[in-house]
Amino acid sequence: MTLLRFNPARGIESISRRMGEFMNELDKGISFEMGGFTPRADITEDEVNIFFHLEMPGMCKECVKISVNEDRILSIKGEKKRKEQSEEKNCIRSERVFGEFSRSFVLPENSDFEKINAKFENGVLELTIPKKEPEKPKEISIDIA
Repeated sequence: MTLLRFNPARGIESISRRMGEFMNELDKGISFEMGGFTPRADITEDEVNIFFHLEMPGMCKECVKISVNEDRILSIKGEKKRKEQSEEKNCIRSERVFGEFSRSFVLPENSDFEKINAKFENGVLELTIPKKEPEKPKEISIDIA
């Protein structure tokens, strides 16, 4: 008979791995992002609309592209460009982030993505997505022969 030493961490590792897998799956359905600069988003809703607010300080609306595909994936892409620096100036510190970005969000089934309204003001992109009226169940009368 072989004796195995009790290791309390063995169960915790399994739970931690499963929790990580769960969080990764959860993230897939909510948002995808890539790039060095990532605009932060707030998503809210009321009875009739879904609202997206994305912070894009220092950007102009011409640098942003918005699209939605048939799978209800809302994509927001753009580039925050660094202004050319004079060769006479030496950079002491640079904390601002520049570069391309891409964010994608899966829209709910009740979103009417053909009627999205976009507004860009003071470095904030605001999207308003109307909600569709819920489809009423169809009732079909069947004659008895």
